[in-house]
Amino acid sequence: MSDEASDLFGQSPAAAKAAAAGVAAEKSPELAPLAELLRPQTLDEVIGQQHLLGPGKPLRLAFSSGKPHSLILWGPPGVGKTTLARLMAKSFEADFIALSAVFSGVKDIREALVAAETARARSGRRTILFVDEVHRFNKGQQDAFLPYVEAGLITFVGATTENPSFEVNSALLSRAAVYVLNPLSEDELGELFSRACRLALPGLVFAEEARSRLIGFADGDARRLINVLEQTRTAAQTAAINKIDGAFVDNTLAQSLRRFDKGGEAFYDQISALHKSVRGSNPDAALYWFCRMLDGGADPRYLARRLVRMAWEDIGLADPRAAQLALAAAETYERLGSPEGELALAEVVIYLAMAAKSNAAYVAYNAARAFIGKDGSRPVPLHLRNAPTRLMKDLGYGKDYRYAHDEADAYAAGENYFPEGMPPSEWYRPSDRGLEIRIGEKLVQLRELDRQARHKD
Repeated sequence: MSDEASDLFGQSPAAAKAAAAGVAAEKSPELAPLAELLRPQTLDEVIGQQHLLGPGKPLRLAFSSGKPHSLILWGPPGVGKTTLARLMAKSFEADFIALSAVFSGVKDIREALVAAETARARSGRRTILFVDEVHRFNKGQQDAFLPYVEAGLITFVGATTENPSFEVNSALLSRAAVYVLNPLSEDELGELFSRACRLALPGLVFAEEARSRLIGFADGDARRLINVLEQTRTAAQTAAINKIDGAFVDNTLAQSLRRFDKGGEAFYDQISALHKSVRGSNPDAALYWFCRMLDGGADPRYLARRLVRMAWEDIGLADPRAAQLALAAAETYERLGSPEGELALAEVVIYLAMAAKSNAAYVAYNAARAFIGKDGSRPVPLHLRNAPTRLMKDLGYGKDYRYAHDEADAYAAGENYFPEGMPPSEWYRPSDRGLEIRIGEKLVQLRELDRQARHKD
């Protein structure tokens, strides 16, 4: 079981240890773990999430109702998911059982459900069953909760950093309200910082630059801020100092990566932001997201593949050089590796952002695919079929085919290339940007020649 999912209200060894630390803290706060000293005991002590916990907001009302309901708390690490689950148990005077999907299996689930049944039989107490990182449970494990949620034996509370729409079974999702938790703002982290200094860091004085650096290290994560404050406290005690400046913070803490999960929601949010910044012709924003992803550990080869996709999808025939440059940059990275090859990718990011944009070919492709997906299998017209044998020629294959190179301007005006009975479709509609201006002019000219040829017929 993870530290985050440990049982605050039970008699586990971890809880007993925390309680002992709390007693010691009354005489010497610097001896107690900061996480225990700062753990909220009421909703009013929770920092952040005011869109859910403010007056009249959903979770505040839920806590006040006296009727617990199953829910899923979705948000990044360190924003209070476990804290809210524990406070829920305290508010409803319910037993609290915590599982971590990283370490628990079906056996652990069964044991938890037996404990819930025992509690209800002995005292009639409700049980809050908290599952940390519920997205890591497979379908069978998630299904195991369903009959007990429906029967009211447990109030299920799941915590996840991933989008529940993709990671939680629809059956379980339909039985639980989803609440989205946000990263803590700098002001909210500042409030936590001040609380930590007041309650747990007596004698330490932080310069403003040190405070700013520590809050920056936290990156919206309360648990991370508590951890770096604890590291700073230990380092200050070792160095026998009480004044913390920015240089001391830099020397004490290893440079932390920004919050970034290569397979998680943050990853896809950031690649989406990069793609939309390129599409929106904002080179600086595109470069920002590109560098954010590199800084977070994204594979440059993955980014290179996405840039090639952007070139074909959002720039297309308005500037065919974009695809060529994207492929060249990907090859450059393969030859040079990091960090030299990343410059080539960064230059492509800027070029793609500034290139003329057109999704006309992309739209045309999707429209054609959609049409064919619903249409029948129309036969190829005889005049478009190849006739390599005498039998095929006798059957009319290739008859009356007009060889375009023998026609004026190498164009067989009025010729039909669609299956018989199918009206001509104009899926491709060039934009009025970049090279597609010329392509559009050419199409207008050719269609006028077709009109004139058919009028003569």
